Amino acid sequence: MQLEKRSIEFVPHAERYGTPARLFTIWFSSNFQITALMVGTLGIASGLSLAWTILGLLIGNLVGTIFMAAHSAQGPHLGVPQMIQSRAQFGVYGAAIPLLVMVVAAVLFLAASGVLMRDALKALLHISDNQAIVVVGVLTLVIGFVGYELIHRLGAWMSLISTLVFGTALVLILLHPSDAATTTVTAKAFSLTAFNLVIAQAASWTLGYGPYVADYSRYLPANVNTRATFWTTYCGCALGSFAMMALGALLAVAIPAALGGDPATAIAVLFGPWAPVALGVIALGVIQYNVLCLYSAYMSSVTIFGAFGRLRSVTALSKALVMAGLVVAATLIAIATQYRFDTFFADILIGQLYLLIPWSAINLADYYWVRRGHYEVGELYDAKGQYGGFNRRTLGVYAVSIIGTIPFMKFSFYSGFVANWLGADVSWVVGLVLAGALYCMVSKESSATRGRLREAVAE
Repeated sequence: MQLEKRSIEFVPHAERYGTPARLFTIWFSSNFQITALMVGTLGIASGLSLAWTILGLLIGNLVGTIFMAAHSAQGPHLGVPQMIQSRAQFGVYGAAIPLLVMVVAAVLFLAASGVLMRDALKALLHISDNQAIVVVGVLTLVIGFVGYELIHRLGAWMSLISTLVFGTALVLILLHPSDAATTTVTAKAFSLTAFNLVIAQAASWTLGYGPYVADYSRYLPANVNTRATFWTTYCGCALGSFAMMALGALLAVAIPAALGGDPATAIAVLFGPWAPVALGVIALGVIQYNVLCLYSAYMSSVTIFGAFGRLRSVTALSKALVMAGLVVAATLIAIATQYRFDTFFADILIGQLYLLIPWSAINLADYYWVRRGHYEVGELYDAKGQYGGFNRRTLGVYAVSIIGTIPFMKFSFYSGFVANWLGADVSWVVGLVLAGALYCMVSKESSATRGRLREAVAE
């Protein structure tokens, strides 16, 4: 298999291939893995019953995936990475701000996955904690470097293999329920705060793909049906993430020790003598998810620095060096935080939600309402072109939207006064509405101003 030749540049129509169907497998498999399972356990850990946890997970996934899939539909039409298109809203240089947020979020998820797979790899390879985290990083780097086509092929195979492993795990859990599981499932516990937290965390999971979901659809032919791109992405992501999160919730009540221990090992133990095989599949699933994070963190990093040098393509050596730097950063963070993982992981989910939701709302409002998909792709690489270096209006909307959600935010170390008053975290809804509405307002005003200027010049 050849190395991917394209990076942040436009994919020529002659090189486009594939069908939207492959989007289903890549997004199903990347969500149908143990990292998503951890999101499902958080509601149970917060004291919510299984039924309420699953309902919250369902709502969060169904709503959050709408926006993620809407970003995916842009890929075939524009043929450029998702964050390159952000230059149309933020300016060629200004886009570096949300891009930096994207890179940090991706690196933190890489770190979290390394911690999550530590004990599983230790059981397979009999290595130390730090060595296990390093192994995750190395495997991620190799696959990510090969690139786009290998990522898609791995997604297709993992959709099948992971379904077999986790489907079997579900059957084994249901056939051998524990006393703890029976007690928890029949409980009537409900907490509005915990319920809303589950919704926010599930929505955050799928919304978090927004900044790079189009990276994996940009090679599709430009004439593919937009609805097909949307729905194959939506169904793959929503089905994979909800199924895995629901399994995580069930695991948390059936095997309570999994909450404070290693969920991968807890599942593998169910397979008896086949436990090493199950662990291997689980580990590969996390590696695949990590590859998506690394690949897109690399694309965003190159986009940031490329803006200042009018960079349009990247050499294989440069790609290897950038990816290696990102993996090293994630590995060091994972090693430093591995024994405070639970709080670390929850804050990652919520933190990236606060920073990326306003970007998502701005991007979607611009594509579907303001410009209606009409962009000059060549201008996205020129700071002196029509999109400019910095779009101060958009940057102002982005800043105001983030500041506006501060009273609604809820971290392990901070809780806004509105969040305390409501007893719930609804910041993701506020961020979407506020950023989208403000962007449409300033864009309308800007268009009216340009119209008056054109009329004045004509006179």
